[in-house]
Amino acid sequence: MTLPNRPTQPDPAGATALQSIGLEEALIQFEREATSAVKTLAASLREVKKLQAAAAVGDLRALRTGADAAARLGDQAASALHDLRSAWQFDETAYFETGAFTKEVLAVAASEDLQAFESDERILSYPAIVQVSAVDTSVTIDKQRDRRVRPSVLVRTLKLLQQRPPRFKAEPFLESLGAAYDLVVAGAGGRPGSTVKLVDVYAVLTLMPGAARDYSKQEFARDLYLLDQSGVVTTRSGRSLALPASALTRGAGLLKTVTRSGQAKVYVGITFEGAAP
Repeated sequence: MTLPNRPTQPDPAGATALQSIGLEEALIQFEREATSAVKTLAASLREVKKLQAAAAVGDLRALRTGADAAARLGDQAASALHDLRSAWQFDETAYFETGAFTKEVLAVAASEDLQAFESDERILSYPAIVQVSAVDTSVTIDKQRDRRVRPSVLVRTLKLLQQRPPRFKAEPFLESLGAAYDLVVAGAGGRPGSTVKLVDVYAVLTLMPGAARDYSKQEFARDLYLLDQSGVVTTRSGRSLALPASALTRGAGLLKTVTRSGQAKVYVGITFEGAAP
């Protein structure tokens, strides 16, 4: 599987013909309607406060003249709220289910010069991995659910995450890799130092029920890249990690992630060289 090129614009007419506009534009229009309603409600509230003040001091003339004005503005406010309730006609569930939401996010990311790609139904944007849920129209960013799905807001969040140092502990991850590697080698009857597939190591790391769901292959590949970048390659027992590709790239079991610069990075094999554990 290859990481596709970033689209230049959302494709509501292609992937889905259910919407004539994208989610971003629909939210802009609704926000405009809500702003208008706020102004109408504020004007009505000001008139009611004037009546309150008139009653407090006994200004009967202001009470008589102000009551009609407050009633008119109240009617306008009620009408504005009724219009606002019916203003949101966007079919967000269908938009998510067809993948149009993901396409729009990638398009906005491209326009904001943020490297983002779709891979195995996830959005990859170093160092974040975004999983889109059509069931409740939300996203999960590195295991944190977020209901703020306006494309421009999501892209802004990803850009902020890219500017922060990733929360990654290289040493414990390296030790876990070493332990899983030893189990794979022993299970295959191999020799210490032989190269094995990383997907087999991943299978060992996620043996517990539900572990693969909680720790996806995309997250594993991302963590391999972070370890690669950390420069931490020596275990406590003195063995050195290597991540060779060699002939293994011709078979199945490739792990792919996105680098800091937005390029595809492939991981296939792993070995630990040096003294036996």
